[in-house]
Amino acid sequence: MKKARLIILVLCLCSAHLLADTITVAVTGDVMMGTTYPKMQLPVDSGKHLFADVRQVMQSADITLGNLEGTLCDEGHCTKGKGKYSYAFRTPTGFAPRLTEAGYDYMSMANNHANDFGLEGIISSERALRGQGIAFSGIAGRKEWAVVERAGIRFGICAFGHNRYTLKHRNMAHVKQILDTLRATSDIIIVSFHGGGEGIEYSHLPEGPESYIGEDRGSLREFAHFCIDNGADIVYGHGPHVVRCIEVYKGHFIAYSLGNFCTPYGVSLESVKGYAPVVVVQVNEQGEFLGGKIHSFIQQRGRGPMLDAANKVARHMRQLSQTDVPYSEAYIDYDGQIIRHTVKIPSPTLFLQ
Repeated sequence: MKKARLIILVLCLCSAHLLADTITVAVTGDVMMGTTYPKMQLPVDSGKHLFADVRQVMQSADITLGNLEGTLCDEGHCTKGKGKYSYAFRTPTGFAPRLTEAGYDYMSMANNHANDFGLEGIISSERALRGQGIAFSGIAGRKEWAVVERAGIRFGICAFGHNRYTLKHRNMAHVKQILDTLRATSDIIIVSFHGGGEGIEYSHLPEGPESYIGEDRGSLREFAHFCIDNGADIVYGHGPHVVRCIEVYKGHFIAYSLGNFCTPYGVSLESVKGYAPVVVVQVNEQGEFLGGKIHSFIQQRGRGPMLDAANKVARHMRQLSQTDVPYSEAYIDYDGQIIRHTVKIPSPTLFLQ
């Protein structure tokens, strides 16, 4: 009886220590809460219910990050043309508080919609985010990285894209320079990237570079591995408007695309384009992956991400991961739990010898 009690006590103490040292990071895909251009397409009640289903998950993490797909501005001249692949997004600045209410601490601006309304739109977006206490980065020559402190942990965050005005993920020398800077000032380094082809046919992660509508969208597998090799702890992507695989590489977490997250208008939500996961990653104080979970949500037109009771999103990402990154150091179960292969639980008897 005494031996059994001792075993239980040791396990409880070990579990408490692991919990105390665990840092949780929540990441999402594209956020464009509605647009006034080229026509008015805004959710009811200023979008106050957009994040109702996801708020608890996002707010419970130590830090939550996403991608601002478009601008937060009220006017300005559109820089986009009139072609088939030309889209521009202008979300009113009055919607910025919705991001704070959702739990966001950081938003990437390194994407192909940050410049939809030129420098005026970029400055307006930065001002709106700053007014909410939300960090941002990703525009070349402006805010190229951010350091956010939460719960005594300094998170160094940077973002890269493929457009001329973004920090480019193809410029590996500059990527390394930023990572070197963050490594000297941060405890945990997180990298965001926008890249890859767009649409259901781009759900699978290819080997080598991707191109779309004549643009070089980067070799994302190579980029993500390069970031981990040079000090990044977590890498998360977006851009294809669909989810992609998840990998654990050299003990660190990579999500190759988290798809559309809160895009109630202006973006197709057909089939898997409506899949909107929140991925919560657990790391230790050295940034090493401990575990995680894909929380499944699905969008419908005019509404934000809603609970996916059938867990279709997590199971779809599980299948993609099994196919595209078979040598990952983690696997995803049917409930969306991300489990590292190399985690070993010590036997309690070791403490009794």
